[in-house]
Amino acid sequence: MRLSCLTIGCLMAVSLLAQPSARQWNKEVTAGWNLGNQLECPPPGWNNESTNFGNPANALQAETAWGNPMVTLQTLQAVKEAGFNAVRIPVRWQCHITDATTMTIDAQWMQRVKEVVDYALDCGMKVIINTHHDKWLESRPTYIYKVTNNQKLGLLWAQIATAFQDYGYEVAFAGTNEVHIPNIWDAPTEENLNVQNSYNQTFIDAVRATGGNNLKRHLIVQTYNCNLNFGLNNGGFIVPTDVEGNGNNYMSVEVHYYTPWDYCGSNRYFYWGVPYKQYGETVSSNDEQALINVFQQMSDTWGQQGLGIVIGEWGITDHWTTTDKKELIHENMSYYCKILISEARQRNFATFVWDNSVFGNGEEKFGIFDRHNDMALTADWIVKGILQGIATGITSPTADRSERQTARPSKYIHQGKLYIKKDGHRYNFAGIRFEN
Repeated sequence: MRLSCLTIGCLMAVSLLAQPSARQWNKEVTAGWNLGNQLECPPPGWNNESTNFGNPANALQAETAWGNPMVTLQTLQAVKEAGFNAVRIPVRWQCHITDATTMTIDAQWMQRVKEVVDYALDCGMKVIINTHHDKWLESRPTYIYKVTNNQKLGLLWAQIATAFQDYGYEVAFAGTNEVHIPNIWDAPTEENLNVQNSYNQTFIDAVRATGGNNLKRHLIVQTYNCNLNFGLNNGGFIVPTDVEGNGNNYMSVEVHYYTPWDYCGSNRYFYWGVPYKQYGETVSSNDEQALINVFQQMSDTWGQQGLGIVIGEWGITDHWTTTDKKELIHENMSYYCKILISEARQRNFATFVWDNSVFGNGEEKFGIFDRHNDMALTADWIVKGILQGIATGITSPTADRSERQTARPSKYIHQGKLYIKKDGHRYNFAGIRFEN
């Protein structure tokens, strides 16, 4: 009898360890990467803004429709070797639906999504799967579509969750993406907020109802348009109700952070941060303190409720001037990345940098790895800043920062990989200690 009790106790302990909380899941994501412009693309000839459903003959060509080659195991291996240990996989489903009434997903498309997820898992990476650019859902947050959209969203996520039901807890689900009225980026109405909140609740209910590992799988819900201000400052975001016994332990709130946009997304400003104030009118007035303040506000608002926090997208488009040295501007981008990652790590936020594999000078040039050139690390200044940020945040505090440690580790980067020393010990890029 004693042995039986011991055995049961061990099994229970293993079970608990196998079900990480959302906050623990996020803490273990030292640096996440977005597989942008791949599985969320429409098939060739499909109107990107269409709200229709379908499964055209060329539906499986969607993956390469925006100019990137097919994803391979080597794609994810290169990302892992550069220092990332998690990947967010945006997926568009509406152009792979064989029956809109039942929201039946084409079996070949589901198999392809699984294949890409398996690549990431084979590389030892955590994974987020979402609904992304499903325009029937994202572009119509109004009461006239609320009931129908929620019905379809529930059917869709029931299928996705069932397909991945036996996958381990490395795989997380995110219910929606940037839900908003097309071309309107202003503050949402009460109607818009209400519909987004209903989407979040439908997503939670549909996934949990499939049971198995999905009962305690990490689920990620979104503020309206994934804008943190629309979740924090107007009180319009409502935390969904999870199943009994879960509390908020297995949920995260997702926001996107391209802030300030006139530095991160366009070429209005070329510098950011106090050390670069000397560059006058080319420096954004938004600086480190603004970032720290809003990150702390998220932590105080959502972290204190037991929720995890995921920055599902962030990034800096490559942009430079003809008069300033490109190297100096890239140095500044590295600095921004370092501050963002360091502050996020110190609060146990998971972050996923946007990479669309588009290069050049100007808006939407978020490329990091060149997928047409053996995943060459083209924007090495971005990865350099991320790795430096990881190093400064190697010892992460609790969400309320009550255990923040001020000692900084020494670090150096060699061939795109991070090596860290702290208190006489060595760590790999994930912050895991190994013996000398």
